[in-house]
Amino acid sequence: MFSIGDKIVYPMHGAGIIEGIEEKLILGETRRYYVLHVPYGEMKIMIPCDSTDSVGVRGVIDETDLMDIEDALRCASTQMSDNWNRRYRDNMEKLKTGELIEVCEVVRNLMRVDRIKKLSTGEKKLLSNAKQILLSELILVSGAKAEEVLRKIDEWVFFEGA
Repeated sequence: MFSIGDKIVYPMHGAGIIEGIEEKLILGETRRYYVLHVPYGEMKIMIPCDSTDSVGVRGVIDETDLMDIEDALRCASTQMSDNWNRRYRDNMEKLKTGELIEVCEVVRNLMRVDRIKKLSTGEKKLLSNAKQILLSELILVSGAKAEEVLRKIDEWVFFEGA
């Protein structure tokens, strides 16, 4: 159970702060919902309190984990399918896990592929979504502004050892 003020991650949407807990009657059923404010993109999301485990909601990483994120973005790209459709499905599965290291892998790999050959429209959208997920959590953890975090992501993904 989370509380108002907790910072959590909702897979496929990103990290935010619980602003409230509300009861809503939807389709004849009254349920409690977390009201999540995602600062990057100014989104508000309602998440059923009783399904947080099944959808993979988790707390944000600790500031001590930022070095692991930097390492994940700097390390060599992982092997991906040459078929964009297969690559898209594989990357989508990684995003659905909600694990930030998996999200980093998607961002890193797709940014590097895009630099060499342009991504398909679907993959561009997937990269944009993955970046937003990564960005929202890094902003909450570090307290930095979006522009600064985006600059760091670019720096880490394209450092000279990559």
